[in-house]
Amino acid sequence: MTASPPDTMNAAIRGQTGLEFARIARPMPGADDVLIRVRAVALNRADLGVLAGHMHGNLGGPGTVLGMEWAGDVVEVGERVTGHVPGDRVMGFGAGAFAEYTVSDRGRVLPIPADMDYAQAATLPVALLTMHDALVTNGRLRRGESVLVQGASSGVGLMAMRIARHLGAQTVIGSSTDPERRARLHEFGATLAIDTSDTGWPARVLDATGGQGVDLVVDQLSGATVNGSLAATKVLGRIVNVGRLAGMKAEFDFDLHALRRIQYIGVTFRTRSVDEVREIRRRMWDELAPAVSDGTLSLPISTTFPFERLGDAFATMKANLHFGKIVVTVA
Repeated sequence: MTASPPDTMNAAIRGQTGLEFARIARPMPGADDVLIRVRAVALNRADLGVLAGHMHGNLGGPGTVLGMEWAGDVVEVGERVTGHVPGDRVMGFGAGAFAEYTVSDRGRVLPIPADMDYAQAATLPVALLTMHDALVTNGRLRRGESVLVQGASSGVGLMAMRIARHLGAQTVIGSSTDPERRARLHEFGATLAIDTSDTGWPARVLDATGGQGVDLVVDQLSGATVNGSLAATKVLGRIVNVGRLAGMKAEFDFDLHALRRIQYIGVTFRTRSVDEVREIRRRMWDELAPAVSDGTLSLPISTTFPFERLGDAFATMKANLHFGKIVVTVA
């Protein structure tokens, strides 16, 4: 007989002034939830904001259990959950990942391929869901098209290029302002790497696309780069705004937007319903599961820290010293 999980657990929380470790009540799964014994957690930029005291959707504030992307073992499932049973190795995303146990809606849980370890699995859910939704559902990527990924050296950016190439994009352009990271983008599918701190970068994109511009921009930067993205997008092209790492606000060239008849689409998971997230997960896994299982769609792990050194992991991410994902293991 499998022992019942303890009623309390170790967790990393946002205290009054920053990171704290605490012994708190273990979460209880609802009818549609899966209870997971966490084995590894991957850091994301949003985690830095929550640690700093900012809200991320309805997540944040003192007492918040940090982390949102994990891998581990199923301990218990709710009465309406099918497809997962105790003992299954799974990966997923949701609040409260930096703890011994977490709960997640069944629509945010994915099986871990047989030959994949927990650390590698923890790097994948957010990138897979975010970028399949951006490229395919909202970006309507078709085989033979061209794609520009702004902010391509981040984990999700690297995954965007790999998914684009896997789905048949002919030209994939990635941007990074760091020369060492920019030099590595070809390893992840980039046919051209550009530097958006160079004011001539839109011309390089136009040159690479026969003067037409790209069919699709996946924009994680926005801010002051937005008008360059407009100039680098072809007539009737699409821009999907996923992130705003270069700024939340900037001047926008409405005339250029109109002249090129660009569809500008904003996306976030923060305002999506449970049913929407479940559908995004279903579409992604139906199309990408084989490529995840055979390693085609993988991400590099920059550094791995034990749970007690979570503060060092956050410092590494804040210093922007990593290429790929930062992973924290939970014993």
